[in-house]
Amino acid sequence: MQRRNFMRQTALAGAGIFAASAAKATKRIQTNEPFHLNYGVHDGMFANSAGKDFVDQLKFAHDMGFRAMEDNGFMDRPVDEQTRIGNAMAKLGMKMGVFVLNFDHWPVHTSLCSGDKEWREKFLKACREAVDAAKRCNATWITVVPGNYERSLPFDYQTANIIEALRPACEILEPHNLVMVLEALSDTPDLFLRHSDQTFAMCKAVNSPSCKFLFDMYHMQRNEGNIINNIDKAWDELGYLQIGDNPGRKEPGTGEMNYKNIFKHLYQKGYKGVLGMEHGMIGQGKEGEQALIKAYREADDFV
Repeated sequence: MQRRNFMRQTALAGAGIFAASAAKATKRIQTNEPFHLNYGVHDGMFANSAGKDFVDQLKFAHDMGFRAMEDNGFMDRPVDEQTRIGNAMAKLGMKMGVFVLNFDHWPVHTSLCSGDKEWREKFLKACREAVDAAKRCNATWITVVPGNYERSLPFDYQTANIIEALRPACEILEPHNLVMVLEALSDTPDLFLRHSDQTFAMCKAVNSPSCKFLFDMYHMQRNEGNIINNIDKAWDELGYLQIGDNPGRKEPGTGEMNYKNIFKHLYQKGYKGVLGMEHGMIGQGKEGEQALIKAYREADDFV
């Protein structure tokens, strides 16, 4: 009889602890408090909830607990729009993530891999223009993609050509505390930069605080997997991270990647930068946007 009562009391106590834990987790998921990590929204992500105006979307995102944004096309926006967005972010206390260095509007077959002097000068000119754009939104990071393979040159010559282009770019960016982050991609095998070790080695060779690694976890999952270990190996040269579940490139929890564990690992390592939400969403309309917020609350619930 005593044993039966003990087992019953133990079961009830366990159920009580589980219920309290579940209630606590539900509260964390439903809150609008800031997240543990700095997830960066992008234009259009909350258009159904806040309207098409990007500033209104930023205000909505802030109300939902987000404290950062990224905008790949920021350099293509009119100067007055750049200023307006930057001012709104300053008032909200939101941090700017990456914008893309828009030097690559030339034909796709030309790239920094080629060693073409005209292409390099266009790249450096864009770096100078990026300095002014960055000041308007208090930016730190600028995405750089070296481009496609130059099939007429061996691999190592192409690597050297990229390094020779990146070093003078760093001389432009360093005085302004700006960092170009090199992104390895999975979109096509024609792209030169595709892997963690390759990007890490290139950053080491450039040897500048203004040249770091943009670790897009969606692309790296497709190209090589082993995300947490590769983050650790590349940590010294890692400047920025982006998010996207695989397959599908949607929000965390929609694919095979355990983002809750990844986010916990980054938090424990002391990552203070922005994690760009460079992905779509699996749902539609306002309901899809609410599901996206809930997905981030669940993945961020690791403390």
